[in-house]
Amino acid sequence: MISMKAAALSSFGGPEVLALMDVPIPQAGPGHVRVRVLSAGVNHFDTGIRRGWAPPSVDTSFPVIPGNEFAGVVDQVGDGVTGSATGDEVLGFCTLGAYAEYVVVAAEQVVRKPRSLPWDIAGGFAVNGIGAHLCLSEMGVARGDTVLIHAAAGALGTFAVQLALAWGATTVIGTAGPANHAYLASLGAVPVTYGAELSAQVRAIAPGGVDTVMDNVGGDTLRASVGLVKEKKRIRTMIDDELAAELGIPALTPKRSIRQLEEVAEQYAQGRIKLHVREEFPLARAAAAHRAIETGHGRGKIVLRVAATR
Repeated sequence: MISMKAAALSSFGGPEVLALMDVPIPQAGPGHVRVRVLSAGVNHFDTGIRRGWAPPSVDTSFPVIPGNEFAGVVDQVGDGVTGSATGDEVLGFCTLGAYAEYVVVAAEQVVRKPRSLPWDIAGGFAVNGIGAHLCLSEMGVARGDTVLIHAAAGALGTFAVQLALAWGATTVIGTAGPANHAYLASLGAVPVTYGAELSAQVRAIAPGGVDTVMDNVGGDTLRASVGLVKEKKRIRTMIDDELAAELGIPALTPKRSIRQLEEVAEQYAQGRIKLHVREEFPLARAAAAHRAIETGHGRGKIVLRVAATR
């Protein structure tokens, strides 16, 4: 058996169950490509998988390799693939498998990596870039809007702030702790602080209320948002579906597509989007990366360095 290294699970639990293992190298079947992974993003979806949660359709037979976004070089192309070739530098998304030296995905789950996009950023680009695009699209963000984004300093919020501005939003208000206010201002957002005075702070900037709200916090923050937006149908939450249903807020439709990723990558190539990498860990320290993301603090993205870049 030809094997590869992967940060994988043989049981569910805390970060300590994520360990470096030797597993079989996957092969690219028809319609698929195999990518030699150079970097992979770390997401809360991955920590949920590690704890034992998974969508109903996902096979979590051990060993389980987490990781749902990556960047690397195509090294094997399956039958029927016409848009990718060996040697292509790509970034893409999956559900599981990216915390490994190789990952196999459908050919329509990768796009060419812009030359200006560094490998560490590329590995953590797809999930939050697509998520921001999906959420802002469903909210109907358009030219002239005033947009409120909660937890705006995180990786998802970072994408959303910049994408809303690229789409023509006049004002983007971002909630964050005081330590991240300067960072938000550097992205073009007007920063405000969480807490009891949130509504008053937002009203001071937008006396007539905001047009759309993207929620990455839930709870009382989502409740306060209902009184700040002109129409509830233009709120989406990425984190609190149960409360959203109670408040009459439409649910987000999870529908990832390569077109979303292509557009966000193009926005990066044109200089309209930047992403801060908070910390980079080697693959062997994936457990430490999970501990870091589970603190719930910090700005930007945590990524794994899977292999040396060329």
